[in-house]
This record gives sequence, structure tokens and C-alpha cells, in this order.
Amino acid sequence: MMDRIKTRLIAPSASLLSAMKQMDATGVKTLFVFKDDRFMGILTLGDIQRAIINKKSLSESIVSILDKAKVYGYTTESEEEIKNKMRSLRAEVMPIMDEEDHLVDVWFWNEVFEKSEVSIREKIDLPVVVMAGGKGTRLKPLTNVIPKPLVPIGEKTIIEEIMDRFEDIGCHRFYVSVNYKSDMMFFYLNQLEHKYDIEFFEENKPLGTIGSVSLLRGKLGSPFFVSNCDIIIDQDYRDIYDYHLANQNDLTVVTAIKSFRIPYGVIESGEDGLMLDLKEKPELTYMINTGLYLLNLDCIDEIPEGQVFHITQLIERIKGKKGRVGCFPVSEHAWRDMGEWSEYLKIISIQ
Repeated sequence: MMDRIKTRLIAPSASLLSAMKQMDATGVKTLFVFKDDRFMGILTLGDIQRAIINKKSLSESIVSILDKAKVYGYTTESEEEIKNKMRSLRAEVMPIMDEEDHLVDVWFWNEVFEKSEVSIREKIDLPVVVMAGGKGTRLKPLTNVIPKPLVPIGEKTIIEEIMDRFEDIGCHRFYVSVNYKSDMMFFYLNQLEHKYDIEFFEENKPLGTIGSVSLLRGKLGSPFFVSNCDIIIDQDYRDIYDYHLANQNDLTVVTAIKSFRIPYGVIESGEDGLMLDLKEKPELTYMINTGLYLLNLDCIDEIPEGQVFHITQLIERIKGKKGRVGCFPVSEHAWRDMGEWSEYLKIISIQ
């Protein structure tokens, strides 16, 4: 049993940041916390995200956020009882405990259930605005020929990959903002099989990172997603919606936790140049704007018509009116910026 989870093992003294990095490296969202040979519990990506939202430092140890009330399966329960627990929790993994609370087995969703049985979760049908009017200068010279949203990834284009992820959770109404090479966008997307309901709206001139959304005033009837046309987030977007509602946000920014290691000793000095501290090759961590947002409907009223207007300006307007702007964190590798050559080449190499 331990061989099956050896890449998922982590010590309780490990930091939240190191746990996120381990999840990224192994492609999982659940780790098993062991102190020596004693099983202490499981740690999920959701646990870490909630901790970050609640202002926990990424340098804190994971033992400080371990949920002692996690639901597990027990050897005294029937197979169907344990399966029902997994279904209700949409659990990727289920630890199986004996009567003395020792870990004796682990059930994985993809081993327990047929491929046709997916984790049951209510779908949402929110409008999705895709900002697809830019020139894609970071992907030149490819974008001299085709617009960035139509750059291929395997058998799909970037914009199809984005829309498919939203379609998977129940979103089917797409509003695509176009400008650069819009005729090619119309032709390609209109000849697709119509599982998407797409409405185009065109900027006569570039209107910034959010300005064109003013053209949708009066057309949307609910909170809506706004996505750049070159980013993919490895996250169930319903988690973002749940967070947005629970915190009564006016606007939610999806952020990626990104760390940088400085390859030098960093010195802090004080009065008269006296050294106060020396940190050898410190690691700095930031929350990066991914380019995915969830907005309440009345945010559109804050966007002026026909003017260049950026998402940063909208955020400042909302905060200036004492509105709530929330940040939903994802791990560094959960965010893929396909508008960069280095990332694009990495993605197509694994298709």
C-alpha cells in the first residue's frame, strides 16, 4: 500500500509552499501526511487554498492546517458505504482505516469506479467572456499570420481549449471580443460543431484589458467569467464561483502562487550601514494575476464606453467604492500562459 502513495508522502513540518510544489511535481491534489510511520491525515489542494485565503503564510507548516474532521472509510464499513462516501465528497482518494485508526488501504476514484461514472457535481451556466482581440505580439511571427486564439494545440486551437474547460462545468454561452484578424475568427469559429453558443462583439479600436466588456451592457443577466484568450487554469472553475459567492465578492481575480529564488545572499542594513540581517539565496513568493476573473453583473456599469480601460482601473474603482475584490489562489503549475513562446512550446511538446 505504501508503494502506491510514496510520491504523495509529506512530513507535517513541511511548508504550505513545499506541499504545493510537491502537488505540482507529481500531478496530484492530495498528499498523505506521515510523522515517521504514523499517519496524521490527508492534505488537499483545497486545504491549502483556504489557508492562503485566510492569510496563512506559505512558510507555515502544514500541521497547522490539517483538518482533523476529514471523512475516511473504515474496514468495518461495507464497500458500498465507502463508495457512497467517495461519491458525496467527490473524493480523489479515500484512506481506509482500521478500528484502531491505522491506515490500512487507500482507494483511488479511478480504480473504484467505472470510467463512465464521474464525480457528481452540480453544473453552473454562467456567461463567459473571452478577450480575443489582441495582436498576440509575444507569439510573433506566428501571429503575423493567424490571430493568437487560433494558434493550434494538438487538434484544437487555444480558444477551443479554453471554451471546452468552461463547457465541462456547464457554461455554454460565450461572448468573444474580437479586433485583430477578426474575419479569420468569424470564419473558423462559425464552422465548428455548434456545442458552443458564441456571440462576437468587436472593438473598433483596442479598448484595453477590460474596456470592450462595456459593449455587453444589458446583454448579460448574471455574474460572468472573463478570460484572456491565452491562459488555461487547471482548476474546477466551480470552486472559483463557490468562493466568489461565499465571500460576497464583487470581483474575483484568479491568482497563481509563483516563487523566485534569488541566487545571492540578500542583506538588510540599518542606520550607518550596519548589517541587520543576511539571508542566503532567499525564496520570494508572490501572487500573480493569471488573467481569469469572475465579475458581478453591476461591474459592467463601472466600465466607461468607448475608452481604453484596464482591469487594474476597474479593480481600483470597485475598491474605491468599498467593494470586495477577492483573490482565489492556484498553484504555479496550474496556470499555463500559452501566450509565451517558452510555455507554448512546452505545451505542444506533450500533446
